Amino acid sequence: MAWNWQLPGWPGFRYDAAVLALLEQRFLLSSGEVLGAVYHINSSERDQLRIDLLSDEAMKTSAIEGEMLDRLSVQSSLRRQLGLAPDKYPNKPREQGVAEMMVDVYSNYADTLTHETLCRWHEMLLSHDRRLDIIGAYRQHEDAMQIVSGRFDRPVVHFEAPPSAQIADEMNRFVDWFNRTGPKGKEPLPALTRAGLSHLYFESIHPFEDGNGRLGRALAEKSLAQNIGQPSLIALAFTIERGRKEYYDRLEKHQKTLEVTPWLEWFAETVLTAQQVTLGRVRFLIAKAHFYDRYRAQLNERQTKVVERMFREGPDGFKGGLSAENYISITGTSRATATRDLQDLVETGALTRTGERRYTRYWLNLSGSSP
Repeated sequence: MAWNWQLPGWPGFRYDAAVLALLEQRFLLSSGEVLGAVYHINSSERDQLRIDLLSDEAMKTSAIEGEMLDRLSVQSSLRRQLGLAPDKYPNKPREQGVAEMMVDVYSNYADTLTHETLCRWHEMLLSHDRRLDIIGAYRQHEDAMQIVSGRFDRPVVHFEAPPSAQIADEMNRFVDWFNRTGPKGKEPLPALTRAGLSHLYFESIHPFEDGNGRLGRALAEKSLAQNIGQPSLIALAFTIERGRKEYYDRLEKHQKTLEVTPWLEWFAETVLTAQQVTLGRVRFLIAKAHFYDRYRAQLNERQTKVVERMFREGPDGFKGGLSAENYISITGTSRATATRDLQDLVETGALTRTGERRYTRYWLNLSGSSP
């Protein structure tokens, strides 16, 4: 079996630009919609949006690789990296590293891509990892770089990357291609096409000992930001993680061919879905501001604490809704007081209620409609 980098014409990926044209147009329209929506939130809400989206991206880009992070530590690290008022939550090395990389991608999106950029991201991301021989530089080992699953005695090889001896030449060509195809380059490509190709191209070289998936998704984010002219805040990793198996299946399939139209279609649709996730977050922040305008003066201290906790769960809220037990746990109050507080929140219209008896659940009323 030949891998894409072994095929004649590599790295000349082939695709049908006409198939992608409508998707590219939708991306530009959605980008304008996101920018317009962000304009309608104040600076503190904008900071919160950055923290929420960047922490989600940090969490999910790690989860795609099977690594679970501490969300509060990620957010605490992001606040420090962005120069916002810090909290007292401890910064853990793994979480601090991915947060540092995400902020670097976000803040320096317009910079020309260099080998130093990629190696800096790698060092930020994996400086805590004692297993790796080389951190902050391309791999040099003589063993084959393979993506393998299955039993130790019967491994399944999903992909084999170019040998380490070829990495310097491959990465020189990749970095040149990335800069040449940017919006200010000599051969600019449309936004979704360039981002999708950059991710597949980088993953097919697999230049580092570890962290290639996370760096490849960061490159896609940088590419999109460059094409729209500002940090994208697109929930790309968040969206990919929801379809993680399909993501890996499509990568594997298209690392055996240079015809990549189906890959670019899938990637483009994923980005468009990610834009809608971001729009949902912005609308949630706007709804949150309106909610507090309506109800803040009517909430007692316990109710305020619970409502703030519900908002921290994001647009989807508590999984399955807020229960009376949740309320008691958050406030430390008695069941009788919790029942009165919840009934009051329903009557004022701050919460809606579904279910009966022990199945009763409560939800934030963000529509502004009366109970």
